[in-house]
Amino acid sequence: MVTVADCERVQTNWFRTRAETLGGRVWRDEGLLWTDGPDGLNLMFPSKLTEAAVRRGVDHARDLGRDIIGAWLDVDVDASALARAGFTRGWSPWWMTARLADVPPPRDDRVRLEYDSLDYEQYDPCYRDQFALARAQPDRCWYAAAHTRRTGRFAGRAWSFRDEQLAGVFDMAVWPRFRRHGLGTALLTTVCTAARQQGATDAVLNATPQGKLLYSTCGFTQIGEGITWWHHMDGS
Repeated sequence: MVTVADCERVQTNWFRTRAETLGGRVWRDEGLLWTDGPDGLNLMFPSKLTEAAVRRGVDHARDLGRDIIGAWLDVDVDASALARAGFTRGWSPWWMTARLADVPPPRDDRVRLEYDSLDYEQYDPCYRDQFALARAQPDRCWYAAAHTRRTGRFAGRAWSFRDEQLAGVFDMAVWPRFRRHGLGTALLTTVCTAARQQGATDAVLNATPQGKLLYSTCGFTQIGEGITWWHHMDGS
């Protein structure tokens, strides 16, 4: 049975893999695991917090010129050290899971797996660097993109990441003008199928209230929730 702890582990290893593969950094301090990569600077699911270690992380973020720090927690962890260090409580990830055998196969030719792309060239050229994850061997990261059928407009994306028998689904988005046309379902089923074909048996993800309905229709059920905390540096 997949647990919230499994969801947290997959999320941590996704952030860690992205940081280590794409030139970022991962370090520990008094049991706190920090990742600094394309997802920004994040503190990943500590079981216990000390204010001194948290403040060292904040100081390090300031030295690096980061604008914001994220902290991901289980709901049972005492977060008072974060509050004293200037963090404010944020949104709650809704942890969901599905047996990959129950996720429908992809049936939409508007979505395909990609290993490089010029889709980001005009507005986010650095994003192209992340395709190194999709090209790495052995296969454990997959990227899918959605394009409109008639004009080929870039309409959305999703990633999946295999961590042992689990596949995490991340960074899934359909741009607002293209929503409610089935592209979210097509992206989800495409990246889930890619992970299943490489040996994953279950998928996990963190959902927002807006995304939960989509995931539910594709076989996902909620098993718990977490909490995020954020420190906006702004010179403080």
